[in-house]
Amino acid sequence: MQREGISSSNIMQSNLYESDFYAWTLEQAKLLKTGDFAHLDIAHLVEEIEALGRQERRELENCLGVLIGHLLKWEYQPERRSKSWRVTTQMQRREIKDLLEENPSLQSYLTQAIAKAYLAGRDLVCLETPLDYPDLPPTCPYPLEQLLDPDFPQDLYPTE
Repeated sequence: MQREGISSSNIMQSNLYESDFYAWTLEQAKLLKTGDFAHLDIAHLVEEIEALGRQERRELENCLGVLIGHLLKWEYQPERRSKSWRVTTQMQRREIKDLLEENPSLQSYLTQAIAKAYLAGRDLVCLETPLDYPDLPPTCPYPLEQLLDPDFPQDLYPTE
């Protein structure tokens, strides 16, 4: 059954996409593996591939936001510093490093990601501490080099 260039197979694929996403992914993978490109749900495949790229960007922004939030807490509340803040800072740096190694093209997005992440980091500080927005800088005070430097700030690992 052919209707305006749309096969019944493509209509069924589209319905499966809407009703059972997991089954749709399995079917699309099978079609790709067998080279049955004529039956692929191209429109939804494109949509999902684009979503995967956006997901990587969001992951970078999230990690940067948590990192920036903890660096702000470290700087603006020295009396409340904790091992948890230090470890979270290192965990986020490791996640960011891994994301950038796995997705080198995200390097070109870093400046934009930091600007977005700073807003989230500031929100985190205001949510978790007595500090409020006017207490914090309006833009990220940390250059990229500091954000990714495992030895920043210098007092992150106190010497005994």
